[in-house]
Amino acid sequence: MTAAGSTSSSLFPPPPSALLVLEDGRTFAGHAFGAVGETFGEAVFATGMSGYQETLTDPSYHRQVVVATAPHIGNTGWNDEDDESGQIWVAGYVVRDAARVPSSWRSRRGLEDELRAQGVVGMCNVDTRALTRHLRDRGAMRVGLSSVETDPAALLQRVRETPAMSGAHLAEEVTTAAAYVVPAEGETRYRVVAVDLGIKSMTPRQMAKRGIEVHVVPSTTSFAAIAALEPDGVFFSNGPGDPSATEHPVELLRAVLEADIPYFGICFGNQIFGRALGFGTYKLGYGHRGLNQPVMDLRTRRVEVTSHNHGFAVDAPIGEPVATPYGTATVSHVGLNDSVVEGLELRDAEGRVRGFSVQYHPEAAAGPHDANYLFDRFVDVISARQAVA
Repeated sequence: MTAAGSTSSSLFPPPPSALLVLEDGRTFAGHAFGAVGETFGEAVFATGMSGYQETLTDPSYHRQVVVATAPHIGNTGWNDEDDESGQIWVAGYVVRDAARVPSSWRSRRGLEDELRAQGVVGMCNVDTRALTRHLRDRGAMRVGLSSVETDPAALLQRVRETPAMSGAHLAEEVTTAAAYVVPAEGETRYRVVAVDLGIKSMTPRQMAKRGIEVHVVPSTTSFAAIAALEPDGVFFSNGPGDPSATEHPVELLRAVLEADIPYFGICFGNQIFGRALGFGTYKLGYGHRGLNQPVMDLRTRRVEVTSHNHGFAVDAPIGEPVATPYGTATVSHVGLNDSVVEGLELRDAEGRVRGFSVQYHPEAAAGPHDANYLFDRFVDVISARQAVA
């Protein structure tokens, strides 16, 4: 018999062994967590202590194997309210200690149950501290997870045959198949077209709370189709892939700017904004992913703790206004850990804001909510532009 309050190990038989192999040959052992099988992607680490459900369902993580740095994952289970999209998008999930039993009153099933139901291959009992340190030192790289292959050399060969994230155009793989409308809550004040490059469900909800009727459209939408909706503003969402490999959204945004429609972009929408203004982009060593990234607003000097998920960044001069065909562009926000560009602002000849973007996530449902005011700022920009029209 087991002691009172304890759990017999026979109730939780050991899962199958699993193998993780990075493209540089580093190998980690563990056990299957979620679906049994094999998966490949780019290995990245996320530093959030909570919010794993929002992370796993974020389309920006498409083709990425996410390593959780928090040591204990799954204790809040899985509910039916917090998904950021209609499915889990990560290519794989790696954790150290997986909770055996969820304990949240909101949970409807366990995390592993959901991973298994959606066919997502993962690993547990992995030394995620050592894995994270390796990725921090060597950079994000291709990886393979397998609970069916036992030969590291064979798995490594398949890892090196998979495509890299650099040069990947992925927005069309995650965008909505058809346009849809999220109605405004209460009185409709404005209409905004949101170009879905991998949008999270919380984003149109944040705008709807502010009286905005949101028309979410596919990433391949033409400017003529957007103009036909007579929007008061245009929004470009977050999304996966290499911004330098993305062309149609850049040309689409340039048409929006030429038409003098107020603009707001988040994450991938910030990178596309940078490219539309004439800046380059580059791949970060290991990226920013987590709920605890400090960013400074250079206009107010206010520091915000923000949620991030990006492996690429805009290459723009900090503190130096740049003339563009659409007005004067400046870097508005910087990351305090590494001085990465975290926001852009575009003003016209009279000094009025025409558009702005941030690299981080003001809509982050799991928090923090320091940057939530940016949705109010979008409303203010639309209102100000209409006042002088």
